[in-house]
Amino acid sequence: MSCWSDWASNERAGTCGWAGSRRRTLKVGKPVNLPNALTLSRLAAIPVLMVLLIARFQGHDQIAAAVFVVVSFTDTLDGQIARRRGMVSDLGKFLDPLADKLFVLSALIVLVQEGLVAAWIVVVIFSRELLITILRSVGATQGRVISAAPMGKTKTMTQMAAVVLLILQRPYPSLVPFAELAVGIAIIFTVGSGIDYMWRFRHVLWPSAGGIVSSEGLREISAQVDPLARELGLQLTKSKLTVSVAESCTAGLLGSLITDQPGSSAYFIGGLIAYSDEVKRAQLAVPSDLLAKHGAVSREVAIAMAEGARSKFATTLAASITGIAGPGAEGGKPVGRTYIAVAGPRGTTSSEFRFKGDRWANRREAADEALRLLIDAAQSSAGKLAS
Repeated sequence: MSCWSDWASNERAGTCGWAGSRRRTLKVGKPVNLPNALTLSRLAAIPVLMVLLIARFQGHDQIAAAVFVVVSFTDTLDGQIARRRGMVSDLGKFLDPLADKLFVLSALIVLVQEGLVAAWIVVVIFSRELLITILRSVGATQGRVISAAPMGKTKTMTQMAAVVLLILQRPYPSLVPFAELAVGIAIIFTVGSGIDYMWRFRHVLWPSAGGIVSSEGLREISAQVDPLARELGLQLTKSKLTVSVAESCTAGLLGSLITDQPGSSAYFIGGLIAYSDEVKRAQLAVPSDLLAKHGAVSREVAIAMAEGARSKFATTLAASITGIAGPGAEGGKPVGRTYIAVAGPRGTTSSEFRFKGDRWANRREAADEALRLLIDAAQSSAGKLAS
């Protein structure tokens, strides 16, 4: 029996209440959501801004300044929308800093051409951005996330303010001293934020420089934790619950996200990567006839895996993931079909998802959805245990 109802090509919704399982509303990550569209608008505005700065017609500088201010506002707006609506995506994380850098640097380069700012200022700003980009690339090869530092956003704001004044100083010469002051402040924050990044993440380039992790270092590590994993950790800690995982297609990704949170040893007991049917049978007690009848990628097996993990590790909650992350589908099952089950004091629930990304994207979507389901289960289990 199926209860899928299509809302759109990338959204599925439906509910079923039979056999202790359910399907929940799922918003599969769209290639371009609203925050990403706002970010892309900054990239699209670059040629428009450059033309306005180079053109010669009455009011072109004022229009250019207005365009710069309006488009710059999207830098704050897209982040707020993404966080409030839970629409943070890998594409957004990539596009946002790229759009910021290109938008500001493009304007500055044209201003250099127009003789409104010294070239060395652009060199300093570009060098800082290149340095941080290299730092992030090195960190990525080590599996580290170089998160945004508070001074980084301040740097961007001072640069944008300086650009606006540099544009307006041509039609309004009285603004020249203010433009020079703004440029000086922007340079100070640009250099200062670069030094701040290098110090905060010095262990990326010089591992031996890390030493003993300070309380500030722990806060930086916590800032890199997946928000869902952090929320799950807070819920489990508050309710004094424990959790375990059984993973197939995600191959330990869910467990890794959970244990990124400092102090997770208080509630994460253990996990099992059950890639083969043999491991599912031997380690999670999944019945052979269940695997033969329904296949490893099925609601029934996901439920058995979750219950097996909960029993094996003696935890309050247990989550399981089984699915087709990429090519090589089992029995012709479509790529992206994934089943996630959560076992707890209130019984076992199972959800079916149909992701539309590539192998990595599908695995990450599955892990995130498992975190959401665990958060829901932790909240409801806390209430049941308290009563």
